[in-house]
Amino acid sequence: MDDRVAQHAVLPFTENETPQQTGQHSMTLVDTRTPDPKRFIPGATGDWEIVIGMEVHAQVTSHSKLFSGASTSFGAEPNANVSLVDAAMPGMLPVINEECVRQAVRTGLGLKAEINKRSVFDRKNYFYPDLPQGYQISQYKQPIVGEGKVTISVGPDRSGGFEDVEIGIERLHLEQDAGKSMHDQHPTMSYVDLNRSGVALMEIVSKPDMRSADEAKAYLTKLRTILRYLGTCDGNMDEGSMRADVNVSVRQPGGAFGTRCEIKNVTSIRFVGQAIEYEARRQIAILEDGGKIDQETRLFDPGKGETRSMRSKEEAHDYRYFPDPDLLPLEFDQSFIDEMAQHLPELPDEKKARLMGELGLSAYDASVLVSEKALADYFEQVAAGRDGKAAANWVINDLMAVLNRTGKTIEETPVSPAQLGAIIDLIREGVISGKIAKDLFEIVISEGGDPRQLVETRGLKQVTDTGAIEKAVDEIIAANPDKVAQAKAKPTLAGWFVGQVMKATGGKAAPATVNELVKAKLGVE
Repeated sequence: MDDRVAQHAVLPFTENETPQQTGQHSMTLVDTRTPDPKRFIPGATGDWEIVIGMEVHAQVTSHSKLFSGASTSFGAEPNANVSLVDAAMPGMLPVINEECVRQAVRTGLGLKAEINKRSVFDRKNYFYPDLPQGYQISQYKQPIVGEGKVTISVGPDRSGGFEDVEIGIERLHLEQDAGKSMHDQHPTMSYVDLNRSGVALMEIVSKPDMRSADEAKAYLTKLRTILRYLGTCDGNMDEGSMRADVNVSVRQPGGAFGTRCEIKNVTSIRFVGQAIEYEARRQIAILEDGGKIDQETRLFDPGKGETRSMRSKEEAHDYRYFPDPDLLPLEFDQSFIDEMAQHLPELPDEKKARLMGELGLSAYDASVLVSEKALADYFEQVAAGRDGKAAANWVINDLMAVLNRTGKTIEETPVSPAQLGAIIDLIREGVISGKIAKDLFEIVISEGGDPRQLVETRGLKQVTDTGAIEKAVDEIIAANPDKVAQAKAKPTLAGWFVGQVMKATGGKAAPATVNELVKAKLGVE
């Protein structure tokens, strides 16, 4: 990855560029959703509606930090990846990392968002022990990316259907991360690790368009998928490279927006859902008891499954935003944007539509397959030149079951696309039956090897000799006269004979031939 940097000169302070002194971000709350009774929560005094917005901090995939050349590698020794700029040594000036800018633009394009050709870096002033400068370099009024959208699929409902919901993106801006304070390393002191200090973050702010915990989880899942397809963030929430601040309020259906509480730094999609469910119930209980909601920042405790108060809401603080005097406005032309757009990969929505159109996959199967880029790539290798539905069934129902059972990822799969493709080919060619294919699949998982050679060396070919199959059918019928009478009276019982013949032939008899002969011998349809 090319982490080229561009030197920027001092930006003179101008009064007309000074942002408001209160509020972290400006968000115009506009209701774009029609109230949906399916998403209402029943309370003691009537129905309630949850309103959810989200601020996602996604670490930019780059080798070096936003304003310094220090490494961004995860898992290094404490304070090993710290430059003089990150430590805020006197006289150190920030230099913008061009690759981080490119990644932000690519992300904006992937979110179908407006790319601002001119953006400004601001200083957000507050004190925290792991923020060496005493301010964070961020963007406020003029972010690098403006409004966009993410389409999520919510379901299945009781009839198995899915509903597409569009979630608006308010903005995406670049900012530097703070370090990490550790309070459990010493009985009387706190330690500070500055490895994350200065790491580039994209803060992606949604509009308050989500109306349920399921929608919020679907949105975060889809956003992470898009970032991974683009290669702009690895989305590893367990490593802190993607985390969410969740804004939750409740109101009576169709009413004015309620007072929101922000749940900070939620690091799991599952925890996001749990936090929203708890917080909504908490707020409803307070309002139904005649109380009011205090605007505040809260934390989610996964152990107790509840949120708890952290501090009064940050809008009460005075961050004294002003344009960073060490950084010029960030400006680029349309050709820069066009270059980024030209090299975007096929994104999940487009890939899903193509798989449904070209291979005839259902919306559900296509959604599952495009949920991870590596899984989609694997599937497309298996499906190349083969029946897409058959390939999807094997990948979704058989391969993914093995991965879930063994705790492996698709990158760690014990069955290569070529091996699974060969198994599908052997079924299509009539060399093996579906039953034998399942056994062969398990052999490949445990022992590896070429499926075609395994069929030869282990004698797994299905029996297609009609004479041999007919002999087995005759023997089963002769040995079970009582079952014959039952099958003649109730033709569906003919399946019992089919099963017995398959068992007698070790599953090698061609199922279609067995079925035809059994029905003919029994004289049933």
